[in-house]
Amino acid sequence: MTTDESDAGWFASVPPDDPDAARDAIERGSAESPANWPRLAVETGFADDADDYYDRLHEASLHATREAVAERERADDQQLIHAVRAMDDCERVANELAERATEWAGSRFDDVDPGIAGARDLAEREPSGDLDGRVVSLSARAAALADERDALAATIDRIAPAVAPNLADMAGPELAARLIALAGGLEPLAKKPSGTVQVLGAEDALFAHLSGRAPSPKHGIIYTHEFVRGTRPEDRGSAARALAGKLALAARADHYSGEYREVLHEDLRERMATIRARADADGDADDGSEGDDA
Repeated sequence: MTTDESDAGWFASVPPDDPDAARDAIERGSAESPANWPRLAVETGFADDADDYYDRLHEASLHATREAVAERERADDQQLIHAVRAMDDCERVANELAERATEWAGSRFDDVDPGIAGARDLAEREPSGDLDGRVVSLSARAAALADERDALAATIDRIAPAVAPNLADMAGPELAARLIALAGGLEPLAKKPSGTVQVLGAEDALFAHLSGRAPSPKHGIIYTHEFVRGTRPEDRGSAARALAGKLALAARADHYSGEYREVLHEDLRERMATIRARADADGDADDGSEGDDA
């Protein structure tokens, strides 16, 4: 945009029938001060009247918004979010179908195993009638969804390191994808403080705490990380805080630079070694005290 009124504001050199050019002018244009854009649009022949100008501006704004949303959905982190949510849906539905199929099959066949394994076995059987056929077909669908779940997991393992190299290495591809999904994207995750990252996935417990019905949660989905889950209960709070702090830094590094930073991972390993050394020290102290008593 220009402050020269002869250029007619944001619509300068924009063909009336070119929405992409109008979008570019809207997104990249600027002005030091406002002007009477409708009047200038009419005077320069861009619009027939003020109403026509506003109609064109409305259409251009809608087009710019649609394209921005489409580009956001095509972004790599959004594809990762779709993949992890689809994986969870496949797993949930596969388990439900397998449970239904094997329960039904118990009244039709002998030696039916439960779960996905049972469904896979049923899918290989030869039905002897219409009802048996429905059981076998349902089992096959459950098995196919379980296979799709595994394929989606492999996809996440492949694309997560490309989307967020530090986060994927530190958390593992699946946990990294879940953190990004819970935050709504890599950029929102990168902007969250470590305390929020620590309790992502524990929103119900956090709300219960805020309403006075439960203690403050020590961790959310990061509990699945070995650094938290594999630490003794009394040290899990410290482990969760340390991990969340480094995950927050990893997300920022991935979003703002995209470069792998080994120092982040070294710092986390050193911090976890310090936390876990407490258990060894406490264990040695306990052994010593028992020996003195004896």
